[in-house]
Amino acid sequence: MSEINNFSEYTSKYNSNIDFNALFGGTSDTASAGNPNLLADYTSIKNGSYGKLLKAYYAKQDADKLSGKGDTAQSLKLMKTGADSLKKSADALKNDSLWEKKKIKKKDETTGKETEVEDYDWEAITKAVKSFIKDYNYVVEKAGNSNTKSVLRNAVWMTGMTEKSSSMLEKIGITIGSGNKLELDEDALKKADINDLKTVFTGYNSFISRVSQKAAGMSGAANSAKATYTSDGAFSKTLSSLVSGKIDEEA
Repeated sequence: MSEINNFSEYTSKYNSNIDFNALFGGTSDTASAGNPNLLADYTSIKNGSYGKLLKAYYAKQDADKLSGKGDTAQSLKLMKTGADSLKKSADALKNDSLWEKKKIKKKDETTGKETEVEDYDWEAITKAVKSFIKDYNYVVEKAGNSNTKSVLRNAVWMTGMTEKSSSMLEKIGITIGSGNKLELDEDALKKADINDLKTVFTGYNSFISRVSQKAAGMSGAANSAKATYTSDGAFSKTLSSLVSGKIDEEA
């Protein structure tokens, strides 16, 4: 299976010389920006790198059609399902109630006596983080096997943003492994500073908020691409050409 390992691999995979700093940089979610990708999209269109990406994408898409490879209605359905699950698990980590102290019963391992203390529900937090990582890794794998430009674009942005956040993630026990998939050290997670956890998982401009946005973008992209297939799963060349033409026109 192919995987999205890094920006340079993506560039070579699609035989294009794209300035990814211009294409994907400056996509922070600020109130003034409105659409988080607006400034980056404008810059990439102006300097021509977006056009290069489109040409590379369509060249590969044509090659995949000839070889019988590429996305299918079923693979796009799985991509959408996975992206929806990722958004759900990301949003669960943003829930304020998860980061509130609660009355927790703790058992003394020596005496067996239970006492009630006020603490964070580390069991619930760990479960939520593990669910997120499972969904994240599934989406990265599925996106790595996709040839749908809009799916890939969101996935590359997401993995690039995760790479830039690696130092912060390491503080809470999350590291980036092979194929850009996430790995969790549960002991490190439970020993992490609660403020570091809240920085990653709460707030409008947090890491988890941005992942949620890109998951929604991949879901929408997969759903739109799935519409280019007929009811029996065959590729609809007519509808695809209309969609492709529309993208080129807007770019």
